[in-house]
Amino acid sequence: MKTIVAAVCAAALAGCASPGPSPDAKSQLAPTGELRVAVLTSNPLIHRTTPVLGRELAARSGVPARLIDYGAVNKLMEDATKGAWDVAVVAIDPERRAIVDFAPAHLSAEGFLTVLVPPGSSARRMADIDQPGMRVAAVRGAATQMVLARTLKNATVLAAENEDAAFASMKEGKAQGYAQNRFILRARASTLPGSRLLEDSFAGLHLAFAVPKNRPEAARYVAQFVEKAKADGTVQRVIVDAGLKGEVNVGPVEQGGPYTGV
Repeated sequence: MKTIVAAVCAAALAGCASPGPSPDAKSQLAPTGELRVAVLTSNPLIHRTTPVLGRELAARSGVPARLIDYGAVNKLMEDATKGAWDVAVVAIDPERRAIVDFAPAHLSAEGFLTVLVPPGSSARRMADIDQPGMRVAAVRGAATQMVLARTLKNATVLAAENEDAAFASMKEGKAQGYAQNRFILRARASTLPGSRLLEDSFAGLHLAFAVPKNRPEAARYVAQFVEKAKADGTVQRVIVDAGLKGEVNVGPVEQGGPYTGV
């Protein structure tokens, strides 16, 4: 009797399990035989969530995962064209679509990108810092830099090579502000008494898996994985386990049902 029950349960689980990738999708997703997951360690939102989701994607795809750490997003994006990694999580931005395909966003937060100003600054809102002669530091190649460059009308963006350098530019007076997400900026503000975040923001944050261009079947499979992970509670559990509840939300489900294209 136990054997029959076990067989029935196994069959039920198999019926509910997500199908693995097609042979073409699997060869595009993990051409080396393992899923190389690029992890941006300088962003705690990404660093705390991507390893778990990357390993889950690898497990559902039937391949081992290998994590590759990157300290700066500009180097990570440069390597997208060099075959150095298979998937990464970065902010969705139109300028990046020339080199990667994005799955639907799995993490999002409206009004999440803003500016940290130094002690003594009179700036309260973005309009106060978007003035002639003002400079806002942001990491070169980061979504904050690209969005700011399209948003600012009078101020300019001071590109830095990494987050430490961007913060230092503001702290040392080379820039009148430092742009990033609120989670990172609050941590930075705690190390510089008198500094504070602006009251408003210049953009929301939408983080998604990226797949290098010319891997359409892999990109489609990753997109389907993300939509299932959002629907079955996997992404929410990752947010909670990472201590990010209240900071970011599960990305909205794509309009029209499960994602079927790139």
